[in-house]
Amino acid sequence: MTKPQHMLVVGGGIGGLAAALALSQLGIRVTLLEQAEHIGEIGAGIQLAPNAFAALDALGVGENARRRAVFTDELVMMDAVDASVVGRFPVGAAFRQRFGNPYAVIHRADIHTSILEGVQQSQLITFKTSARVEHIEQDGARVTAIDQHGQRHTADALIAADGVRSVARQLLVGDAPRVSGHVVYRAVVPVADMPADLRINAPVVWAGPNCHLVHYPLRGSTEYNLVVTFHSRYQEEWSVTEGSKEEVLSYFQGIHARPRQLLNCPKSWRRWATADRNPIPHWTVGRVTLLGDAAHGMLQYLAQGACMAIEDAVALREAMKACELDVGSAFKLYEESRIPRTARVVLSAREMGRLYHAQGVERLVRNQLWDGRTPERFYDALEWLYGWRAEDALVTPRQADALTG
Repeated sequence: MTKPQHMLVVGGGIGGLAAALALSQLGIRVTLLEQAEHIGEIGAGIQLAPNAFAALDALGVGENARRRAVFTDELVMMDAVDASVVGRFPVGAAFRQRFGNPYAVIHRADIHTSILEGVQQSQLITFKTSARVEHIEQDGARVTAIDQHGQRHTADALIAADGVRSVARQLLVGDAPRVSGHVVYRAVVPVADMPADLRINAPVVWAGPNCHLVHYPLRGSTEYNLVVTFHSRYQEEWSVTEGSKEEVLSYFQGIHARPRQLLNCPKSWRRWATADRNPIPHWTVGRVTLLGDAAHGMLQYLAQGACMAIEDAVALREAMKACELDVGSAFKLYEESRIPRTARVVLSAREMGRLYHAQGVERLVRNQLWDGRTPERFYDALEWLYGWRAEDALVTPRQADALTG
């Protein structure tokens, strides 16, 4: 394949922006196609682990995110049934020294803006909004994305970062999202509306039977992100809708009064019926490859969805660089580097959801797993995830042989 002069990125979310920025840093002209009328982000808070900051720094926008983030003191898991502490792990100086970066929380719109600021400084990136890609055509030399208006957007290659319900993945792979049956309610509440005893500078998980609650501060601790998750009684389809306080309350009957008081804090909720993606062995077809949730949509239980998408963008850039901008070789190296790691996160997130929602004897076993665990053991267990570095983003030839061998 010839070296690309122009590439398309489908999707203007966190992963799409990161990919556009990464490619522009190689001198490649990028057209970003976004289905919404405006480039922006919806949702509430997300968590940024050290690997996310390593990727953001590699893209040159780490300080943008740091200015908007809240740096937490610890990570906490509580038992929602009896309000006992399951485990708490500091993420202060020793944590930062171990992983080279902090643990933080941030509003989704703020991390999006932090990357967008880098994108807007590039003369090589063009936005086209109200462009929902419905078809993709390609030959040996070019790829064309066709939007809902019939407009054709042609370039040398295409990166599909169009989310869990990716049109590109459906066209290229044909598999369906895996609907989890887990429903997530999210809200952001002013600090004044948070119970005083729960204004904690940490992501706090209240793990309950077939449900859990999470809260942490945002935006200079002036707001709190509140997330509740439960196993739905109904057959769900992936969707985002307005929530119902009555539905939430009906799933948290056996929960201790201390976490249950959180359910009265929000004035309104947004309801997500969640889905992830089963790992697949290839993300690339010709001149098109997948990135972010389109490649490896995951459940929220490891708080790594956005982190993995930003890592993807860095790895794609490094693969393009290592292959001297040869698209075919670069896409192959990119997926060899990313598929095993992201698949491990997808599968680990499913298992973590099972631990969060344990009941009966399994709940007791879960609580014992963390009993007496030192911070150092916690750090060791997460080295594979939090220890990612941009300079080690690509697999070695020996590792690639093992993957394909």
